[in-house]
Amino acid sequence: MRIRTALASATVAVVAAGGGVAVGATLEDDDRLAAPASRSVATDRVAVSNASLRPAQDCDALLGSYVERGLDLVTAYGWGGGPIYTLDTTGGATMAAERATGSPGLPSTVRSNSSETGTNVQEIGVDEPDVVKVAGDLLLRISDDAMRAYDVGGEVPALLSTLGLVDLHDAEVLLSGDRAVVVGNLGSRHRPTGARVVVVDVADPAAPQVVEQVDFSGTLSAARLHGGVVRVVLDSGLPDLDFRHPHGRLTENGALSFNQQLVRGTTLADWLPTSGGELAVDCAAVALPQVETTLGTTTVLTLEPALLDRSASAVATSAATTYFSTDRLYLTTSASSFGWWGSPTIDCIDVCGPGTDDGSTELFAFALDGTETTFVAAGSVDGIVRDRWSMDFADGALRLALGPTRRTGNFSSVVTMRESDATLTEVGRVDKLGVNEEIKSVRWFDDLALVVTFRQVDPLYAVDLSDPAAPELLGELKIPGFSEYLHPLGERRLIGVGQSTTGRGGVVGAQAALFDVTDLTSPQQLDVVKFAKGTTADAGLDPRQFTWLPDRRTALTVVSKGWVGRTGWVSVLSLAGGKMSNRMVEVEYGDEVAQVRLVPLADGRVVLVTGDAVSFFDV
Repeated sequence: MRIRTALASATVAVVAAGGGVAVGATLEDDDRLAAPASRSVATDRVAVSNASLRPAQDCDALLGSYVERGLDLVTAYGWGGGPIYTLDTTGGATMAAERATGSPGLPSTVRSNSSETGTNVQEIGVDEPDVVKVAGDLLLRISDDAMRAYDVGGEVPALLSTLGLVDLHDAEVLLSGDRAVVVGNLGSRHRPTGARVVVVDVADPAAPQVVEQVDFSGTLSAARLHGGVVRVVLDSGLPDLDFRHPHGRLTENGALSFNQQLVRGTTLADWLPTSGGELAVDCAAVALPQVETTLGTTTVLTLEPALLDRSASAVATSAATTYFSTDRLYLTTSASSFGWWGSPTIDCIDVCGPGTDDGSTELFAFALDGTETTFVAAGSVDGIVRDRWSMDFADGALRLALGPTRRTGNFSSVVTMRESDATLTEVGRVDKLGVNEEIKSVRWFDDLALVVTFRQVDPLYAVDLSDPAAPELLGELKIPGFSEYLHPLGERRLIGVGQSTTGRGGVVGAQAALFDVTDLTSPQQLDVVKFAKGTTADAGLDPRQFTWLPDRRTALTVVSKGWVGRTGWVSVLSLAGGKMSNRMVEVEYGDEVAQVRLVPLADGRVVLVTGDAVSFFDV
């Protein structure tokens, strides 16, 4: 059984969204991650195999394309009226098999455990950055502008070293062999000015050594580690120009003319990510979309931590959502759910420029092979991709959970697509999931999708994907409340953490629900634990705050209450006989509740990491 969770080891790739996706161009070691404007970063052109994208012929043509599209977007008030700010969501879980007891011939869930680095991730084999990583007796922790190394092999965790991370905000770390890769943003948390990638040799954790540090003008959007390659996604955004607005004697036409002239005067350094004042990707490695799509650049840089080998490429569109499997990268532009229930959650954490929203989502598919990133297909689908958890790739098929837009009905759908002649083509769908409701969570398996929608009650839908051309709704369960994160415990059990609600849909507090999914045609809720009024199940916002201990049949999840004067607890949920017992342990306060992690070790112990401490947790 395949279900996702990530773990990898040894190479770093950086992807920049809002700018372009870097694909397949190799940099020499002396070039670092930036190239002088007067010479090429690489000799290879971007690998393109579809008429929907074409490589830039030269730097003049590339700049001309950006300027032409920018002139269509600029107004008397700036970029389409101004920037839009959104947040990134991360997290996931690891999956393993459990003995089947369900109906023969039907798909099933499988158990999900933490990855070897201790992080719950979306895809097996694709590790994600976190504030904590473990490898054997070594634990790395990011906090207070520093990376601290601990020995967790003894009776108590022992601090080995502290490495300062000056000016780095929201930093997280990936661990690949003896190299740690720290990624984060520069500037303020709410207004980042750039991104930084730091490669640290931790062969001697008592004396870590920085072997490379590179700053970019773009901001961090995502990072992944697979097969020894780290891919980091950066958002370059639209150029920050000194636009004028109509006022006084400056008319609207006058302001528009002035702003258009500013766009005409831009350089490639305004559109592409830079490092050290130089372009971080060569013009020949930038692909230009041949369909109408959001203006920007998404750049992919690839660095091998052990060797410091790099490659770079880009696509000239702004990615709303970035999804990685072990061998595919998908970028989506953002459709809007305006008119239904607010804006979507997307994988952009800086400035997402206004796009050409017509209620459909553009999709760009890239094949991943080592350090190579090759564009293989593009397509479009009506509806909105809420976040990366709404996407999955399995057995050659892209599976999407789509919310409603003005191009769809008032329901959600599960859609399957395949690459055909370099085009993403729809091959199957199930419609009318959650009529007049919004998607709250999705979980994918080999041949199965579990989708939770919500407005007043919480329908849990089970969709059979064994035939991508004919997906089929197997069953549904409607209960009060909703699950924001689903964690499979095996082929019979599933935990959902989210919020309890009133009969009219008002949120009351956090809850954890235990489901029986033995018979997917008739899933059942076995038990529910309701937490105090006003509490939040934080794993719904960040699944890295959920840990499943299969040997103990115990789930650990973070529950908090309040914004000012916030308190965080660890909920210890013990399962037996189809029931859950709960024990609450108060562990943290304030903003640092978001940093709480519960990391299982190979010897069976669990490390509790809070904002300012590392200790063993008494399960």
